[in-house]
Amino acid sequence: MDCLRIKDFNQGMRIDGIYLIKSLDFKTTNSNNKKYIDLYLCDKTGEINAKFWDAKDEDKDRLKESFLAKVSGVVLAWQGSLQLKIDSISNLEDMEGIDLEEYVQCAPYRSEDMVDAIYEYINSMKNKELKDITSYFIEENKEKLMYYPAAKKNHHALRGGLLYHTLTMLKSGEALSSIYTFLNKELLYAGIILHDMCKMDEMDSNTLGFVKEYSVQGQLLGHISLGVGKIEYVGESLGISKEITMLLKHMVLSHHYEPEYGSPIKPMIPEAEMLHYLDIMDARMYDMEKALKSTSVGDFSERIWSLENRKVYKPNLE
Repeated sequence: MDCLRIKDFNQGMRIDGIYLIKSLDFKTTNSNNKKYIDLYLCDKTGEINAKFWDAKDEDKDRLKESFLAKVSGVVLAWQGSLQLKIDSISNLEDMEGIDLEEYVQCAPYRSEDMVDAIYEYINSMKNKELKDITSYFIEENKEKLMYYPAAKKNHHALRGGLLYHTLTMLKSGEALSSIYTFLNKELLYAGIILHDMCKMDEMDSNTLGFVKEYSVQGQLLGHISLGVGKIEYVGESLGISKEITMLLKHMVLSHHYEPEYGSPIKPMIPEAEMLHYLDIMDARMYDMEKALKSTSVGDFSERIWSLENRKVYKPNLE
């Protein structure tokens, strides 16, 4: 069945197609206590919030997350964003032979290729301890890395997003290390590889890269604290020197820069400072690129929460 891609939705369009249910929540209206379903539908090109009003109790049994659904409805504008008002929805009964990844936003490169590219950076390291600890983290988490996103909703929240974020930062770090030649390039690479590794403990993701909830330890501790603890444990297990273990812990601990964002201390070595700016630069460039893809030339994007609620302008330039 040919379906209109979500990226091509516009206000007023009538939609009849097959889309993947990324998430659904059964809720009750404040005004009259009527039941409704709040959903996110997605395909390979994007996602859209949807509402199914006047839901029934039996809908809880017949509709399931991470399943394809036949959907009919109309696209509306709501608070500056598009929203789908669903008239009818039902799970696709026969999904045999259907590749669900065709309905999922994925990183632009194959996960296997991104892991190989990251290993090229690891194998270039002359410092055996940095090579050993980064290799350990990749090997230990290799299966999850194939699908884990870098976030639940914000930057790189797509299948393979954590690998994509890491690899892009490595490429940027390599380029900037050729300018700021006093940096210890290998230490910077190691910090990049390890800085978000414990997001896989912080969030619960399925193999499609959908995060439903943060884990208990993720909510209580966060990926920064988890990462520092994991580096301490692995460093001791592998016999990594206290100096290198301390430097890596400092880089992870300080990479969010501010206490309100989870970092109790600011960078005190240049590699940690560079890690912070590579991280925030990659996150913001990703969010800006994503916003501009759905923005017409000469227009502003919708406001983007992760960019301090700024709008992004798309100029008319070749």
